[in-house]
Amino acid sequence: MAYASLKDCLDDLERTGQLIRIKEEVDPFLEMAAIQLRVYEAGGPAILFERVKGTRFQAASNIFGSLERSRFIFRDSLGKIKKLIALRKDPLAVFKHPLDNSSAALAAINALPLKNPSSKPVLFQQVQVSDLPLIRHWPKDGGAFITLPQVYTEDISAPGIMNSNLGMYRIQLTGNDYILNEELGLHYQIHRGIGVHQAKANALGLPLKVSIFIGGPPAHTVAAVMPLPEGMSEMGFAGLLGNRRFRYFYEEGYCISSDADFVITGEVYPNSNKPEGPFGDHLGYYSLAHLFPVLKIHKIFARKDAIWPFTVVGRPPQEDTSFGALIHEITGDAISQEIPGLKEVNAVDAAGVHPLLLAIGSERYTPYQQLKQPAEILTIANRILGTGQLSLAKYLFITASDGPAVSTHDIGSFLKFVLERIRLQRDLHFFTNTTIDTLDYSGSGLNTGSKVVFAAYGDPLRELADSIPELLSSFSIFRKIRLVIPGILAFETDKYSSPTQTQADISAFTMELAHKITSLVSVPLMIWCDDADFVASSLSNFLWVSFTRSNPSHDIHGIDAFTENKHWGCNGPLIIDARIKPHHAPALEKDPAVEKKVDQLFAEGGSLRTLNVKR
Repeated sequence: MAYASLKDCLDDLERTGQLIRIKEEVDPFLEMAAIQLRVYEAGGPAILFERVKGTRFQAASNIFGSLERSRFIFRDSLGKIKKLIALRKDPLAVFKHPLDNSSAALAAINALPLKNPSSKPVLFQQVQVSDLPLIRHWPKDGGAFITLPQVYTEDISAPGIMNSNLGMYRIQLTGNDYILNEELGLHYQIHRGIGVHQAKANALGLPLKVSIFIGGPPAHTVAAVMPLPEGMSEMGFAGLLGNRRFRYFYEEGYCISSDADFVITGEVYPNSNKPEGPFGDHLGYYSLAHLFPVLKIHKIFARKDAIWPFTVVGRPPQEDTSFGALIHEITGDAISQEIPGLKEVNAVDAAGVHPLLLAIGSERYTPYQQLKQPAEILTIANRILGTGQLSLAKYLFITASDGPAVSTHDIGSFLKFVLERIRLQRDLHFFTNTTIDTLDYSGSGLNTGSKVVFAAYGDPLRELADSIPELLSSFSIFRKIRLVIPGILAFETDKYSSPTQTQADISAFTMELAHKITSLVSVPLMIWCDDADFVASSLSNFLWVSFTRSNPSHDIHGIDAFTENKHWGCNGPLIIDARIKPHHAPALEKDPAVEKKVDQLFAEGGSLRTLNVKR
């Protein structure tokens, strides 16, 4: 199915019972976002908001709300793309099996963007920011944001669409110090292609031209989030995925997506920044206000029947989780093909993706030796932390298996496998004073923090405790202690106050427990938290709290810890301090009044009464 517009896709979803219309007027201030969050949680359909307060334009959300729906949308192209990726790994396959691969080879024509189409529907009307659906998602957001933008830039030293970058970088439409209808906030994180383009323009003292596409065929949205190899065109991928060549033209020096619903054009000038944010982001916290580039608006265009697509991010899982699932579906084992020896990797969604990576590698360096210890997997770990967006990882757990099958996607079993084998005196490797995800506030500053690799390989060293050892349950310093999963405990003490007090507490733990270490060998990991019941109540709660609220270099401690030749280790249990610290960003919370208002849509007579939603 080749959709020529977003409306084509929504009509297709409606014909097949995968879209619901909301006919009541809805408020873009928190209300639309609250509806999206509930419908996604219920596994509900795509949503078309017919009457959005303050705008004449309709809006749509939850389009990619499940992997099954994404598979339906791209049902005619997913198979071909997988074959093309396979051909990239084995180019000779097209000659070995020409009939099996002919359709994929023919589909490659769609990867060529089509310039100057005869129809330019996006130029139907010129509008302003104040005409758009100004959706505010969370109570403390700094204003209204675009959450599904396709931000297009070109290399000023090598212009043209084949040297362009298309990325999904959030756009702040209103609020803060932005002049309404004249300026926008352009937020992008580290390790993004647009940064290269802006750096080149800045070096020449020239503004960077930016085009922001909103809507259009759904393949265009997916292309903007696809982690493609450097040098591969997102527009080419959009054409492959959508079974339709990316159509574009130039208008007053700006590249325009002909099939988009809206296009915003403008320029980013060197050293022109303003505070952007806060924004409720996908780690489940607010990303706070920081200086980011300002886009000086040139013109904004819209189709006659333009529909405004949006999503809402928050503590995972949310709709962007489905994006991740679709990316994995498309790429398969492409990452492992790029890194020799890597068999599998999982950026854990429940932990916010970048804070936690799980990986399985190979151990082939010394097969002639009986001793089993990490060697090749350490090389693989360094390669992972130097590859694309994987480099933003904060915690990396990596292992290799000669015997029992283990999968990074069975998270509980994977952690059990690692913790049974890890030597806490040897197998932790820190990277201090380095970069981490822009949205991660556990570090010492924006984009700054630390990383740690847990590398475990060999035969099991311990049997993990499936109950709380009596020694710890009677430990007076702990206010509460709970079993999370075998080998992992969560405990409470006082709230965090200072690094000095934390070190004093660790010293007290060590003084009490160091001579009893042999009794604690079955508990290699303990999580120091504010609410042990919450952390222990589910695996997802444990993952979210433990890895989003800790900075390895500052917050990893151990009973009877030592530093030897600049290597840190511990003889007793490892402790991750995941208590909330003063510098952390606040967690996202819903507005009770808005939630009560949204209840009416799910009550008898409301548009969403047929959906089974949770509160």
